[in-house]
Amino acid sequence: MNSIVELENVEREYGHPPVRACAGVSLSIAPGELVAIVGPSGSGKSTLLNLIGTLDKPTSGVAMISGADIQRLTDRQLSALRAHRIGFVFQQFHLSDGVTAVDNVADGLLYTGVPRAVRRERARRALDKVGLSHRHTHKPAQMSGGERQRVAIARAVVGDPPLLLADEPTGNLDTSSGAAIVELLHELNRSGTTIIVITHDVELARMLPRQIAIRDGRVVSDSRLTGANL
Repeated sequence: MNSIVELENVEREYGHPPVRACAGVSLSIAPGELVAIVGPSGSGKSTLLNLIGTLDKPTSGVAMISGADIQRLTDRQLSALRAHRIGFVFQQFHLSDGVTAVDNVADGLLYTGVPRAVRRERARRALDKVGLSHRHTHKPAQMSGGERQRVAIARAVVGDPPLLLADEPTGNLDTSSGAAIVELLHELNRSGTTIIVITHDVELARMLPRQIAIRDGRVVSDSRLTGANL
């Protein structure tokens, strides 16, 4: 497979009269890339995230994700694709306050059919991978913001998905914690995970090898094509 993400003239409209949140986006992301999709609020980044993450389908155009045409998949097939092929990291962490880091991470395997004991063992390994071997039994309230985001990343990668989508992963963190998360994303990418970071932060985007800028639902620049950074 040449691309893990392949969008061809993808459009997404909402409402009546229709508003085009995605206005003919075409882009290709190869396995193993580390990419920033960057743009201001209202540029269409969230819509693009939803399309790439198979949380939404295009109004028109073709969206191939991990080799599957999402227009042709049933809801059950889309859920299976997300469970096994895509990991999600969000700005707000979305951790359960009352449970330990291990159980928060193990929840990332809930829909894969893996037995609970195996889920928890994989969760421990994922936490070790993101540098939290000393936090297995801690709950979110006992951890810093940077540590909570590492737990969220561990949960996203516990099933070894080939594609990781990170939506403003440093948005709630101070500069030092944010830089540590960026380095962690680089480490995960070096181990083979394709990573797409959605952000409004141009400085964060510049830390990644490829930047795709989006505005008004359209791709306005792509550093892989132009050879220039933002």
